[in-house]
Amino acid sequence: MKLRIFTEPQEGATYDDLLAVAQATERLGFDAFFRSDHYLRIGAGDPGPGSTDAWLMLAGLARETSRIRLGTLVTPATFRLPGPLAISVAQVDQMSGGRVELGLGTGWFDREHAAYGIPFPPTQERFGRFEEQLEIIDGLWTSDGPYSFEGAYYRLADSPALPKPVQRPRPPIIIGGVGAKRTPRLAAKYADEYNVPFHTVEETGAAYDRVRRAAEETGRTLVLSAAQTVCVGRDQAELERRAAAIGTDLAELRRKGLAGTPAEVLDKLGRFGELGADRVYLQLMDLADADHLELIAAEVLPHV
Repeated sequence: MKLRIFTEPQEGATYDDLLAVAQATERLGFDAFFRSDHYLRIGAGDPGPGSTDAWLMLAGLARETSRIRLGTLVTPATFRLPGPLAISVAQVDQMSGGRVELGLGTGWFDREHAAYGIPFPPTQERFGRFEEQLEIIDGLWTSDGPYSFEGAYYRLADSPALPKPVQRPRPPIIIGGVGAKRTPRLAAKYADEYNVPFHTVEETGAAYDRVRRAAEETGRTLVLSAAQTVCVGRDQAELERRAAAIGTDLAELRRKGLAGTPAEVLDKLGRFGELGADRVYLQLMDLADADHLELIAAEVLPHV
């Protein structure tokens, strides 16, 4: 199982904050550094310096790291037109030497759209736009000649389909969520990886089963992953301090996240592994707690 570090910069983090965590992620041996793609803090609290643009930030990290994979969980289809998004991600893939992965979703947080003047269509339209974006981005990255597309929401005419990413046939695409119908179908058709974010082991297993059944119909095999809030401590006092620092109840973290001593966390990771999870994204909420990352690297990472 590969462990990936996952951050939430909309809660208040500068580029330098994220750079420090990304470089520690690489130095300590984790597989990847991922971030959310949001423009507004979720929930109450001090927004600090605010968020940063996901793909602009990842472009910078592409030049300041050399090994780790880089990507988003997940970029909303509402934020960017599919053509420019394909160009941006392909360029970051070039800048990183082929280390980029694109998590793509429908978009859900209406308040951030209102705050920055981004249109927020109804649910049905968001799913329609999402599916067209998946097809367009795949087409732009993989086509050999001019690429055209005619859909309900987007039209591309004789695009040169450039630039191309380094990774061939294209960078991996990640689709997440636990929807029972549309999500399994879209993941089975377009995704290379299916991610279940912030659900129990039992809920994750049920979601994996739905996607496996859908993938059987398309003849494809997907990488399975999970995202979990992480809170590791050597003892109860350290655990309580870390849970308090991120404003989360420790008992709830133990139930729905990866919280506990290194042994407890390893046990739960093993349960995700038994379901077929190849990767787990560790949602690291306190970016200033460097010792937390060091502890996970020393006591958890070598044993998965």
